[in-house]
Amino acid sequence: MSDHFNGRRFFNPGGETNKGLLRILRWMLGRRRRRWPRWVDDPEPPPLPPPGGGALTFINHSSFLFRLPGLTALTDPIWSERASPFAWAGPRRHRRPGLAFDRLPPVDLVLLSHNHYDHLDLPTLRRLRDAFDPVILAGLGHGAYLGRRGFRRVVELDWWQTYRQGGWEATLTPARHFSRRGLFDTDRMLWGGFALRGPAGLLYFAGDTGYGGHFAELRRRLGPPDLALLPVGAYEPRWFMRPQHMDPPEAVQAHLDLQSGLSVAMHFGTFQLTDEGIDEPTRWLRQALAERGVDPSRFVVPAFGETLTLPPALDGRRGLV
Repeated sequence: MSDHFNGRRFFNPGGETNKGLLRILRWMLGRRRRRWPRWVDDPEPPPLPPPGGGALTFINHSSFLFRLPGLTALTDPIWSERASPFAWAGPRRHRRPGLAFDRLPPVDLVLLSHNHYDHLDLPTLRRLRDAFDPVILAGLGHGAYLGRRGFRRVVELDWWQTYRQGGWEATLTPARHFSRRGLFDTDRMLWGGFALRGPAGLLYFAGDTGYGGHFAELRRRLGPPDLALLPVGAYEPRWFMRPQHMDPPEAVQAHLDLQSGLSVAMHFGTFQLTDEGIDEPTRWLRQALAERGVDPSRFVVPAFGETLTLPPALDGRRGLV
């Protein structure tokens, strides 16, 4: 028992815990989906540069490659064609990953924020296991699920618990979200973000989350992050998505709450999961930054396949290679 577990299921303290069937039906029956292009051809990214003191590469959706001193890590990796339990149905990608799987360096650690299909992608995890056998770090409840599917190197954490590897500390941090893989397992596995602390500073991956006081709490407990990866997409309609997904103005407020040296947008432009258009999150983010008077060089939209040097330059310049 804890402030986010009732003995059977996890929940968001002081907030909504899940989406009931009637609300899902209301959304599905009244959807007003913007049309996405069938396919987006992004420019071919350059080869990965030497990491030096550290580098971050945006792959797609919430998938980033961290190449850090002593540690190579992936966040919520997905290379599959669909974010779905089925190979023949479900949300299909609208652009290729920004980094081909066969160009990955050896991966030591996978950070899994939660179990939704666009974040916990079993085909990708199997490819990573067969190629590199990394440690998979996830919230409570994921070990049994992944263990039944042949994954043996799984470490479970509760919020604010820490795992150490390669000179880095990875702490599972609170998020406002929920978990579900099937019809009967709602909120049986814990969701969260991750804070990485090590030679390249304090790096924060928010996972999926609605806006809440957990951003300010993270700053109070761990200090302002040098780099924050914040979701900006999958927010429409707001009456339905607000408890679990930030919109761009809320992401800007999270950036301010964290006092982040540099924030990087994620969770956009790959899979059409909700009703907004493919470019709406990034356009609205730029507008929200201007309205709040935030220097746009402090909250950037990465190109797919783009690599940023770490730690980020704190003088307002974007550290691109």
